[in-house]
Amino acid sequence: MAKLNSLYRLLPKASNGLWLAVIASGALFGLPLANAGASELAHKNETPSIQLPSDSSSKNSVSAGGSSNLLIAGLPEDAPPSGMDELAGVTDLQEGAGQAVEADQVTSVSQFSDVRPTDWAYQALQSLVERYGCIVGYPDKTFRGNRPLSRYEFAAGVNACLDKIQELIAAATADFVRKEDFEVVKRLQEEFAAELATLRGRVDALEVRTATLEKQQFSTTTKLSGSVWFNRTTATSFDKNVRFEAIPFDGKTPTASPGNGNFVRNAGRDALTGRPVVLTVDEAQSTFSYLTWLTFNTSFTGRDNLVTQLAAGNGISPINEFASAGFFNAFGSPFTDQSAGPQNGSPAVVIHDLFYSFPLSDKVTVTVGPRVNWYRHFDFNRYTFFLTGASSFDSIGSTQSNAIDRGSGAVIEWNISPKLRFAASYLGENTEFLPSAVPGFNTSSDPRFGLFGGTYTATAELTFSPSNAFNLRLMYNYSRIQAVGGQVGGATGEPIPYGQLDAGPGFSVFTPGNNFPSDGGLQFATAHFLGVNFDWAITNGFGIFGRYGYGDINLEPIDRKVNVQSFQAGLGFPDLFKKGALAVVTFLMPMDITRGRRFFAAGAGDGGTMYELEASYYFPVNDNIALVPAFYAIFNANNFDSNPTVYVFNMRTQFSF
Repeated sequence: MAKLNSLYRLLPKASNGLWLAVIASGALFGLPLANAGASELAHKNETPSIQLPSDSSSKNSVSAGGSSNLLIAGLPEDAPPSGMDELAGVTDLQEGAGQAVEADQVTSVSQFSDVRPTDWAYQALQSLVERYGCIVGYPDKTFRGNRPLSRYEFAAGVNACLDKIQELIAAATADFVRKEDFEVVKRLQEEFAAELATLRGRVDALEVRTATLEKQQFSTTTKLSGSVWFNRTTATSFDKNVRFEAIPFDGKTPTASPGNGNFVRNAGRDALTGRPVVLTVDEAQSTFSYLTWLTFNTSFTGRDNLVTQLAAGNGISPINEFASAGFFNAFGSPFTDQSAGPQNGSPAVVIHDLFYSFPLSDKVTVTVGPRVNWYRHFDFNRYTFFLTGASSFDSIGSTQSNAIDRGSGAVIEWNISPKLRFAASYLGENTEFLPSAVPGFNTSSDPRFGLFGGTYTATAELTFSPSNAFNLRLMYNYSRIQAVGGQVGGATGEPIPYGQLDAGPGFSVFTPGNNFPSDGGLQFATAHFLGVNFDWAITNGFGIFGRYGYGDINLEPIDRKVNVQSFQAGLGFPDLFKKGALAVVTFLMPMDITRGRRFFAAGAGDGGTMYELEASYYFPVNDNIALVPAFYAIFNANNFDSNPTVYVFNMRTQFSF
């Protein structure tokens, strides 16, 4: 307090303009304000204010004539000075100064919209603005004279005034500065020498830290982010036999685990009956696996984005032990319980995404690359996003929507208005989990097929959002699906969700002793898909969502039709028990064959229709860690009405950085 009193006694020696404007101004040189003891206002992101009464007779007011002692209203006699910890920080001071430079220079006090000639400090402000050019104000041309400033901010302001005066002296314009003003400012600088030294010290320390970061940073244009998942998964039929369609491997029931070059189970027909070969299994062991994604986002202009995503994992979800050929990583399989590459269970590092996005205009964005992720642009739903919502391969998106996951080509997105969005793409198959050495896979980079001769999709989607609570999406997708071994289907067969198709009985014949069937008789298939997808947040804590899809597939060269449909309906419970949490319950039919069942070498079952009931709960422990328990029940697995219900339990731990 003694230091404050000695400072106030300097008032009669200074001009009214310089002293009163320095005390009253909350906008001096564009500096941000801080005030000790105003924590309740800080929660509202507001600058606290100490009122300077206009009544000059009050003993705690500032006298415009400078004839009375200077006191700040509301400041107790024993109040400690503000500390550095209560400042917005040196960085904020620098930002404030930057804003001042960018703002139009104020040359007249009349340019302040909130200053009137009747204000008690009007003449003081006029002197500083028009005579010394020390006041800039806020970017909106306001002065905000009633806002308080801390001792540190005051010290920084006085120092800036001194710098201005020294500039005037150096320019041989000392006549513009009165000697008594200079003496006052000089003594103020001496009075606040400790605070100024602290400010300079912090700035120096920041410069050292900045230099260190610049030397050690990975890149000036690239940011790294990552996701890691731990999966503890159990799948069981409670020791009841589950029927599935696949041929034996080395004379034994094929396992979902890797071995002897067997990437997935193979579909084949009995040589005598022409019917798909059927096997049984009654158990699968629980697993504990991992999956990790590392994403490098590089921007060269601030508006573009080059994405390189690496992936590695070793997961083989135990539900795959119960799955027919062409059903691998399908029903009941948690999305993150997978391997990243083509060899199941192998922890090899692969390139998951590789593309470049840039704006054509404020409303149009183009994405192009050799491995564009289709799901980044289409079929989104607020309740089924795999990181926070539904969690299985079947429930996070339509089971029929596209024949590829990643591909070579381009996507264009047009935000027509706040309520309408249109997206279209052409992508040739180039997916990280397919074995490129097998002819017919990853055709976009294979000169035998090329970008336009193998498997590709052309997609168009229109999104209508009349409000933030409701989204409706309409999709059309055209696909050409390249046959592999004379069969189409499996992971690259959409809108055939699962299974393997051939030319019918007499093809894909299994001969005991062989691990692979004969040729399936198909060259390729073309397909049309129509889908609708909606989500509706009815309240902040409750919403509904759903999908429906229909696919029409034509098999070549036999010119025969296959039709398949699917649906999903669910409930979402945002912020259940905790802010940011999300519980989801969904019921779905991933695959209902309405035409062409005889062309399934695997997947048609005994004529039944498979259904799934799923429940998951995303619980964020903090900003970087989440726990996601999930439960699935699969009825009529593999489209066998005679199959028992299969249950899946999954606990996912999710790390984000």
